[in-house]
Amino acid sequence: MKRVAILISGGGSNMIALARSMEGDHPARPVLVLSNDPAAPGLDRAAALGIPVAAVDHRPFKGDRAAFEAALVKKLDAAAPDVICLAGFMRILTAGFTGRYAGRMLNIHPSLLPKYPGLQTHQRALDAGDAEAGCTVHEVTSVLDDGPILGQARVPILPGDDAESLAARVLVQEHALYPAVLRRYVSGDRTPVLL
Repeated sequence: MKRVAILISGGGSNMIALARSMEGDHPARPVLVLSNDPAAPGLDRAAALGIPVAAVDHRPFKGDRAAFEAALVKKLDAAAPDVICLAGFMRILTAGFTGRYAGRMLNIHPSLLPKYPGLQTHQRALDAGDAEAGCTVHEVTSVLDDGPILGQARVPILPGDDAESLAARVLVQEHALYPAVLRRYVSGDRTPVLL
């Protein structure tokens, strides 16, 4: 049985989708939900599901990213995860951190990478006049929102869409895509999932 740690910064809706998928015959189980914000609502939601939770508040580290990441590593390594899933974890990680977990850290991003890495993805897709948007699950590397693509889900952009309405429809697909990719990934299959 593979052990999965999930990193969050907020409400944890993707974390919930992942955790709920890891039941029955699933080859993995959640062993830790870790946040950079001790007040993240997702921590209470994870605890209610019986998942161990922890937090490392990034604010006291005031730009000392190495010390913050060392504290994260201590919590992560204590849980001995086989796979780490970033699920709305809003901190940029250094090459030292990503290298430590290379080949076993996944992220979900709300665009069809390589388009629109970073923030404001939905507004950027609208501003570009794109016909579709979507989300991508990829392996994490030292380059932001880069790394081998493990899955994508496409969402049409509708007339009258704004960033909020588009984000809501993309999120529905995120909740389907990330669990599908994780199940395939922990089974040793890195063939991209396309929804």
